[in-house]
Amino acid sequence: MTEPERKLWKALRWRLAVNGTHFRRQVPLGPYIADFCSHGAKLIIEVDGDQHGDDTSIARDAERTAYLNSLGYRVLRFSNHDVITAIDSVLDTIAAVFEMTPTPNPSPQGGGEARGANG
Repeated sequence: MTEPERKLWKALRWRLAVNGTHFRRQVPLGPYIADFCSHGAKLIIEVDGDQHGDDTSIARDAERTAYLNSLGYRVLRFSNHDVITAIDSVLDTIAAVFEMTPTPNPSPQGGGEARGANG
């Protein structure tokens, strides 16, 4: 792992360690390996270095993201620079996604509708 990946991994494990935020690192998905993946939240986090800034890399990243989206995953990308210099903002962005992620198994009792004595 690169230094930014190590920093984010540590932060994901210790600072964002709340219910439902379990991440794995270097997760194979089809022909790709995701930097970090939460299968439960269907969330992938990629940490991109400077090599991701040219047109060819941008096109490859878009193809990769489209494939991962087709599997039902949402992909967040952060630059090495953002992870190193603004880890709190990176974690806030990730945490916001978890707040928006619907519960995978909604309550079998339904949406709080009032029921009468007869059902």
